[in-house]
Amino acid sequence: MPDSKTASTARAATADADAATARPTTPTARRSSEATRAAILDAARERFATDGYERATIRAIAKDAGIDPSMVMRYYGNKEGLFAAAVSIDLRMSELPAVPRDRIGATLVAHFLTLWEENEQLTALLRVGATNAAGAERMQDVFRDQMLPVARAACPDPEQVPARAALAATQMLGLALTRYVLRMPPVTALTPDELVAWLGPTLQRYLTAPHSAWPEG
Repeated sequence: MPDSKTASTARAATADADAATARPTTPTARRSSEATRAAILDAARERFATDGYERATIRAIAKDAGIDPSMVMRYYGNKEGLFAAAVSIDLRMSELPAVPRDRIGATLVAHFLTLWEENEQLTALLRVGATNAAGAERMQDVFRDQMLPVARAACPDPEQVPARAALAATQMLGLALTRYVLRMPPVTALTPDELVAWLGPTLQRYLTAPHSAWPEG
């Protein structure tokens, strides 16, 4: 029969085990969950960029991430939810320097060129958006929500803000499509400074031209 010291030691060990079981999620466990999410999103961005929205599958994305497909569903619900999370893009408009109103066009072109050069998610989203309704809708959301404040600050007529922001987006998206997706040689050959010189005045006119410059009607 165990003596009192042995019994006491056993009870202490049992208490420690119970405490460990009841202990809340540790920082290590939280980091593991965050690492899993990051792996899923990295794999999803790569798949959406290479396969497009329709052909990219949850199973393939899970395989690339090295996890079970059920984990993808657990975190993101379905492919649409995963796509929205994977291409959650910040155009970093708040980082635009304070510039005179007559320099906003050139400043925006330079800003977007920096974004496209550094952020592969934008190129992935553009590839999907060119061929898929979900991608197009996501791209529209990104530019509508983040371009409107810039247009609102520059535009002389509040009623024209949505149209002017959309026109500015056509230039930036057209540049991105031809330079980073289609890779048209005459466009890829242009330096950033040359692109700013060509497109800056166009964006400037879209955003700041007086109302009288618009067609009557």
